[in-house]
Amino acid sequence: MNVWVTGMAWSTALGDSLAGVWQRLLDGDDGFREVPSEHRLRNPLAATLADPSPELKPSSRQRALAESTLSRALADAGLTPRSLDVGGPSGVVPGAVVDPYPVLGTSFGAHLDDEDGDLYQWAVDVAAAVGLRLPPVAVSTACSSGSDAIAVGAEVVRSGAAEVSVCGAADVVTPAKRLAHTVLGTMSPTRLRAFDRRADGTLLGEGAGFVVLEREESARARGAEPYAVLAGTGVANDGAGMTAPDPAGSGVGLSVRRCLAASGITPEDIAVINAHGSGTPVNDAAESAALTGLFAGCAAPPVVFATKGALGHTLGATGVLEAIAVVLALHYGTVPPVAGLEEVLEGFPLPVPAGRPGGLRPGAGLSLTLGFGGFITSLAFTRGARHVR
Repeated sequence: MNVWVTGMAWSTALGDSLAGVWQRLLDGDDGFREVPSEHRLRNPLAATLADPSPELKPSSRQRALAESTLSRALADAGLTPRSLDVGGPSGVVPGAVVDPYPVLGTSFGAHLDDEDGDLYQWAVDVAAAVGLRLPPVAVSTACSSGSDAIAVGAEVVRSGAAEVSVCGAADVVTPAKRLAHTVLGTMSPTRLRAFDRRADGTLLGEGAGFVVLEREESARARGAEPYAVLAGTGVANDGAGMTAPDPAGSGVGLSVRRCLAASGITPEDIAVINAHGSGTPVNDAAESAALTGLFAGCAAPPVVFATKGALGHTLGATGVLEAIAVVLALHYGTVPPVAGLEEVLEGFPLPVPAGRPGGLRPGAGLSLTLGFGGFITSLAFTRGARHVR
């Protein structure tokens, strides 16, 4: 069964327009700024939203961010929030009612700083606020939460449990998260340089992203067109450690192979990969090792890019933001430069754009996410017919 992506929306440190943020990524912009802290941090920089509403508690900020972004994703798919009548730019069956199945992800969300609710209640509150009638599934698998939300949403649609699923994640930058990454030594004291020889850590960001997944027959019946087809998903857990993957990239390789097997896509079919690209030396090395084993023998190897150097590491939201970026790369036939990359890591096996955008041959796209605790998720997409506005 084909699962179509019929709606997308994101909120990032570079804005919230699909085309506008993509252009800023192509231009090499980033959203980092100095964010004051009462703690002694390794780096004062974080990629926060243009208006972070500091007067709100972290839990309130996260709910507002998720509600706004989720509502825009539904509207983009032609599903009006609250009434959920089919309409808008892609719907042609006024009065029909669709109940999207909500799957919402986050890492710790605001829970480390603000004990207002829990890691399920926030999802309930968001779903209710935008008028969704079905009880949500809440996913919290560290940095893989957004990707896993999409994987769960896809299974909901494929299984026939629902015609439509709206799935994604939201996370905000909080003092506890910045302090934790300082103590762990995973925060860069300089800047985030994914796959660079001088990479020395990550920097946090905040954002939200949601996609609407829909059974092909349902979408066709209401006149909707897909941005992309979610061709397959693959998950694995390497169990190597709480904060670092297996250095050989075994879990990464297993996740990708499962994804390709589920989609019927071969390594040679992959034209572009949005890698996790956190900028931490251990993660970058593990991804490099895995990509070598998976794709180095391809006659036309895929292009690799990474967006954390521009958007920050948005923790639970990162997987869905990067999935949207893969869909946009397939749509526009180009990939943005990896922000901060100057000297590519020795032995990195695949082409990666530095300094300027890179071209892209026709083919499928892969989004790869690595999370603390060994969570690894791969998502494969093929291009759809819908134009990005």
